[in-house]
Amino acid sequence: MSTERPQRRGPSRRQVLTGVAGLAAAAGAVSAYARSHFQQPDNGHPHDDFTAPTGGYHFQRRRTPDRTEVRAADGRVLATFTDGARTALLAGPTRTWSEPRTTSAVVRGNAWVRLMPDGWRQGKEHTRWFREWFPKTLADRSPDVLGVAFQYGDGAPDRRNASGLRYAGKAHFGPHVPGESAASFHFHDEKSDFYDYLGVPWTFPDGTRKDPEHARYGDVDCSGFMRLVWGYRMGYPMHSTNLPGVGLPRRAYAIASRAPGVLLLPDTGRPPADISLLQPGDLVFFAIDIGRPHGIDHCGIYLGPDTEGHPRFYSSRSKANGPTMGDLAGRATLDGDGFYAQGLRMARRL
Repeated sequence: MSTERPQRRGPSRRQVLTGVAGLAAAAGAVSAYARSHFQQPDNGHPHDDFTAPTGGYHFQRRRTPDRTEVRAADGRVLATFTDGARTALLAGPTRTWSEPRTTSAVVRGNAWVRLMPDGWRQGKEHTRWFREWFPKTLADRSPDVLGVAFQYGDGAPDRRNASGLRYAGKAHFGPHVPGESAASFHFHDEKSDFYDYLGVPWTFPDGTRKDPEHARYGDVDCSGFMRLVWGYRMGYPMHSTNLPGVGLPRRAYAIASRAPGVLLLPDTGRPPADISLLQPGDLVFFAIDIGRPHGIDHCGIYLGPDTEGHPRFYSSRSKANGPTMGDLAGRATLDGDGFYAQGLRMARRL
């Protein structure tokens, strides 16, 4: 696929709104990236190895963090809902994620990550909303958070709505920084948000309007990628600043400390001693910027353990020039003494 940036004007605000409305229909197809790009033909495509029960659920409370597990009559864990978080971790058909260009690692599992309309609380399983929503969502095979995220990865084909807005397809990290060598971590510039990728202006709920930079069309940095996936595609609220506000702020450090949801791993200035609390879909945060103050400066989505047992994450990175689960300039794993493992500082469940 060509990496040249299209020289065209971005769609209008009307096209953006039409695009958002069209995403629900677009989500009905399994990720073409996962289906067609990888060497393994079933990559990202659900295996027919899961039958969703329609009743007989058993609910069990767990601690640290406080959450509700849903089990089937045969004891299988069907879902996990964490108090205060909108993230729903559901069981489903097994999927495989890989990226042969950058790593031999493979992540295979039955985790599907969805968003609930609002935060979970104990007892919500007894509401009419849950009784209607849960069986339908458990059986849903449209792309979830992980499936949507891989629609921007290595080799992902373009996806457009009826108005021509490209809402998915291979993303890059940012334009080249003058004077930086290709070996530098700063070769590709950050500062590209989701509206830069889309190439359209965006007005936030407080009335702040952000205009995309033409040179950043198709680009999205690490926190911009989180906003593209969770905010623009999945509907999580966003705001335009790094201050406290409704939904996701702009920068990684602000998402880590000020986003809604549940803080799983606080920042102690060192890699966490225990990351067993993590589940697929959790946001992980790093202090990795070489030669600069060691605050939180990178974020990604936890995918789960790879087939070698190493916990692996997915993020947009300068060195890889876009979203990746690969090992360019450091293994994308959270254990051991690797670059990202040693830079890991925090984790949050939205």
